[in-house]
Amino acid sequence: MSIDARHVPLLPSEQAATYADWFACLAEPVRVRLLHAVATRRHGLTVGALTEILGTSQSTTSHHVRKLADIGFVHIDKRGTSSIVTINEACCSGLPHAADAVMGLLAPRPCCPENLPADVAVRALRPEDWPAVRRIYREGIDSGLATFETVVPSRATLDAAWLPDHRWVAEIDGTVVGWTAASPASARDCYSGVADTAVYVAESHRGRGVGKALLHRQVTEADAGGLWTLQASVFTGNRVSIALHHAAGYRTVGVRERIAQLDGVWHDTILLERRSPVG
Repeated sequence: MSIDARHVPLLPSEQAATYADWFACLAEPVRVRLLHAVATRRHGLTVGALTEILGTSQSTTSHHVRKLADIGFVHIDKRGTSSIVTINEACCSGLPHAADAVMGLLAPRPCCPENLPADVAVRALRPEDWPAVRRIYREGIDSGLATFETVVPSRATLDAAWLPDHRWVAEIDGTVVGWTAASPASARDCYSGVADTAVYVAESHRGRGVGKALLHRQVTEADAGGLWTLQASVFTGNRVSIALHHAAGYRTVGVRERIAQLDGVWHDTILLERRSPVG
């Protein structure tokens, strides 16, 4: 997703200075290797053990440990006569956050798709829509880019899985040409506002803004209904769907490599997430 620089506030000087210190500290390859060694040992390492692993002198190792500790990447604890070096868990989330901030990826994302097609009407799913919904699901399966499912789930299965207030169909001239639905991501109460989403468009009506109209309804109703996080998993080859989700305020969280097989072939998926601006 591209970001218009005119709408991204410049990174504050104080924040930029902090990130610069972090990056400068890691400009030494020995420190990167040292940090990796500590991060991959759950209970930490002594300076002596790090010296052996790195093949450096003890004074050199101690120097690099102090530099990492000054920035906050590691903690140093005295246990008897030994100094135990442990990872600062906060740096695991701090580093990716810093990179995202510098690259402008933390700028406010759009609320929802714009320029909606005038001929597409989106409404709540009705009982008589199920045959069309399942037919469109079948077309998605046949595309090889929409899902790992190989058989269309039954109406009862879908009805039980989808949130009652977050299932929508798109119509053109009275014909159902697409649908979107949200399912609870977890049965745990703490995740009650997190939902997995899906969007399917009839093969004959792709490229006409149907998906855009569906996502607009999906995200605005989710915001109004108290869903604070929407997440979607999209095949890496489905660039149209990825771009559509980005336009709706989703961000790419990462790639799930070889997450599942389809017809005996391993596939990667992109994990996308949208946080409600009102949550």
